[in-house]
Amino acid sequence: MSSFRWVICGLLFMATTINYLDRQVLSLLNTNYISVDFHWDNDDYGTITAIFSLFYAVISIFAGRFIDWMGTKRGYIWAIVLWSVGACLHAGCGVATCWINDVESVEVLKGMQKAAQVGLFGLTASVWLFVACRMILAMGESGNFPAAIKVTAEYFPKKDRALATSIFNAGASIGALMAPLAIPTLADAYGWEMAFIIIGALGFVWAGMWLFLYTSPSKSRFVNPSELIYINSDSDTAVKEKAAEEEKDDGVKLSLWQCFKYKQTWAFIVGKFFTDGVWWFLLFWAPDYFNSLGFPVTTFTGKMLLFTLYLIVTVVSIYGGYLPKLFVERRGMNPYAGRMRAMLIFAFFPIFAMFAQPLSGISPWIPAIIIGFAGAGHQAWSANLYSTIGDMFPKSAVATITGIGTMFGGLCSFAINKLSGLLFDYAEAQGEAFSFFGETGKPAGYMIVFCYCAVAYLIGWFIMKALVPKYKPIVVE
Repeated sequence: MSSFRWVICGLLFMATTINYLDRQVLSLLNTNYISVDFHWDNDDYGTITAIFSLFYAVISIFAGRFIDWMGTKRGYIWAIVLWSVGACLHAGCGVATCWINDVESVEVLKGMQKAAQVGLFGLTASVWLFVACRMILAMGESGNFPAAIKVTAEYFPKKDRALATSIFNAGASIGALMAPLAIPTLADAYGWEMAFIIIGALGFVWAGMWLFLYTSPSKSRFVNPSELIYINSDSDTAVKEKAAEEEKDDGVKLSLWQCFKYKQTWAFIVGKFFTDGVWWFLLFWAPDYFNSLGFPVTTFTGKMLLFTLYLIVTVVSIYGGYLPKLFVERRGMNPYAGRMRAMLIFAFFPIFAMFAQPLSGISPWIPAIIIGFAGAGHQAWSANLYSTIGDMFPKSAVATITGIGTMFGGLCSFAINKLSGLLFDYAEAQGEAFSFFGETGKPAGYMIVFCYCAVAYLIGWFIMKALVPKYKPIVVE
């Protein structure tokens, strides 16, 4: 039997890695590079990440439909090329800001007071320019997970989908793992503008590989008959009957509004809404958090703290796909029950996040390890959550349901990032007068957000379980 399905999984892993590298450039360069040039505060940065999240949320609902309509091959190409263009455009924000403010260079702009810079609705031109670039980035990136989940449903039987999803989803951790080592180094060597261009250009390389290697399993010259039988092994029927069933299944079309009438859709929405913001908060604010502890990304310790955090996420989360497989094969559970059991276990990992801030005074490595395990819990949770779509819905609706859930996850991320920026600025200004669980000032603000991160997954799991207590696939007549 050939193993080309794992090559495809590797491509999905690479795309997700590039996705998160592009997403991380701003957060890693914000505090010590970009904010210094443009005089941003926490609220400015929070606004940029929040609008990115909101636009990502809104466009995601259309991205899933786009992938279902366009097909995975062409749809994925459009997505990664668009987000790579958006990533590279960030490099021009400095020049454009200088032109708008009629100054000669970023160095001159750096010496100006923030109030003297041209702005709109209380935000400076630089903020709006970065918002525009982030919106282009979001438009392309919103297609990554709907396309990847759809490809996984095409190339893997149900029992292997959580494992395949956890592998490609680990690209998020690998991207975040590589980012603190590569991006500040590029910025120091060539300037923060070139860091955006170099990282953004990786997507164009991947697009060429995808064009050459991907086609559907039944048409692929790299998939032999034995592997095709395995891919279609979810039932005991003959391969021809299975192919006919899948053809019929793929022909079923659910309208966008039809999707909302199913409890299975709302269960996925709840799982995304309560938890996606946690991961995006960790992704966008971890560099600032360690900077507040006195370890910016410009220092070796700051880089290694972030590297350690995402190394834990990467190593631990990869087992997220193995656990439900063990439940299915050794306990005889159906895939959905196995996934829900695994998700409950992983929902307990982030609880330790509430101890990150209180223990940071002992050593910065303690919160790095704690947040790493919280992030690993999210990634393992996310891999299984995505796989529940393939368990429940026709393949023709997989990308659409993924897009709907991603939209609601983006809404949570919008709220948590915007409110975090406002909270941190307020807490910092209040100093000792602002306290929470023994912490004061900005650390108290982080303590509040960490407490939400700690309980979000358990809340989400119990609501999901109430909505869909047992395995119940969608049957469309």
